[in-house]
Amino acid sequence: MDVIAVDIGGTHARFAIAEVADGRVVALGEPVTLKTAEHASLQTAWQAFEKKLDRPVPRAAAIGVASPITGDVIRMTNNPWVIRPSLIPERLGADTYTIVNDFGAIGHAVAQLPADDFEHLCGPDTALPARGVITVCGPGTGLGVAQVFRIDAGYHVLPTEGGHVDYAPLDPIEDAILKRLRRTFTRVSTERICAGPGIVAIYETLAEMEGRPVPTRDDKAIWREALEGTDSIALAALDRFCLALGATAGDLALAHGANGVVIAGGLGLRIKDRLIRSGFDQRFVAKGRFQSMMAGIPVKLITHPQPGLFGAAAAFAQEHGA
Repeated sequence: MDVIAVDIGGTHARFAIAEVADGRVVALGEPVTLKTAEHASLQTAWQAFEKKLDRPVPRAAAIGVASPITGDVIRMTNNPWVIRPSLIPERLGADTYTIVNDFGAIGHAVAQLPADDFEHLCGPDTALPARGVITVCGPGTGLGVAQVFRIDAGYHVLPTEGGHVDYAPLDPIEDAILKRLRRTFTRVSTERICAGPGIVAIYETLAEMEGRPVPTRDDKAIWREALEGTDSIALAALDRFCLALGATAGDLALAHGANGVVIAGGLGLRIKDRLIRSGFDQRFVAKGRFQSMMAGIPVKLITHPQPGLFGAAAAFAQEHGA
């Protein structure tokens, strides 16, 4: 059957038609990406997507949301939309629907995608484990975290809010980053550093340490200059970001008892070459007495272009046996 797959993040909402059968995703159509800031609600963005279709609209919805899924009022973490699941049939015209945390959706994608949709980052260059726990984490507008528990009969996905655990600095530079962030936030979570906007605090800290002027700049400009290599402080901030992400991914793997890790998120894909060369791998395994155990964990980068849409459709297929 066909479903409308939706992936709603802090900045963008993506839509596509997916075909599902026998609990799995068979095909995913061409995605349409809309800016959340340009639409008042999920309903108006949904209507904009409908206008772009040249076919009847499926009456089934698979929706991934960058927010905890609790109760009947879902307030987005990084955008102002409010979603009420009980109103989905009325507002969206969907007779059947699944709504899942966005990184829960990524977890479903990790469980169902073939091996060629993953690229090796560090650890043993082996396939993700067929049994056990896979930690999934990834930077975007926020830091998403989930677990995939693989068993013989299939898999379970456990969405989490692991990106909001306390940030743990590991050297004097990271101590300075934390001190700077504490001027604004009493409690500094890992997401304040290991998500796209986090590069601003890293950049400003490094510029201050160098005795340079600290201009007010947004994260997009810093990321652009870091990836283009046109600003040495921005480039150093990118390296610091990768180190922090490596340490965080290792901490999450320890906490989850994982025997595999997947880095996801649109930003993860953009910086994949830098991750491989940045020291990410050294920070991932640097866990004291557990270093040898950490070195045995395969770490992959998901390279599918739309894992959120694919995963939302996979969650629908699993829930409804479609």
